[in-house]
Amino acid sequence: MTINLFKSLLHNIGIVLFSLALAYLGTVIDSLLGLPTLSSRLAAAVGLFLLLLGFLLRLWAVAHFYNHSMRVISLEPQGSLVTAGPYRYSRNPLYLGANVFCFFGAALLLGSPTALIMTAVHLPFVNLIIRREERQLEQKFGDRFRAYKRHVRRWL
Repeated sequence: MTINLFKSLLHNIGIVLFSLALAYLGTVIDSLLGLPTLSSRLAAAVGLFLLLLGFLLRLWAVAHFYNHSMRVISLEPQGSLVTAGPYRYSRNPLYLGANVFCFFGAALLLGSPTALIMTAVHLPFVNLIIRREERQLEQKFGDRFRAYKRHVRRWL
């Protein structure tokens, strides 16, 4: 259990750092394009809150994966269908935590309009990945996954 929590912490610190790096890249592009920053105390506070929320949501979700001896990153369907913990509320808490909360949070924290736009533009592509994964899960788990899908929303 302690090893899983440690692995989860390391994995998700990496996601936060990656989110901040993308937002920083956005600020560089903003500067090159002469775009104004969105810096305000409110934007920074909301950004920090979203970044922390995304980190904690992912920490919770990744810990559930590790407790079921599953990999976080896998191109194949997992061996278990996890429906407890954060998966009771969202079928995709990992994507929600990183691709929505952490990315938007970092963009707001650093005040980058480009990073906000990049985050919004990439979400339809993430949705395509999720749909592919859901088809795989439906093939592997059949009625169990379909019942889960009826009761738990894709994002929130």
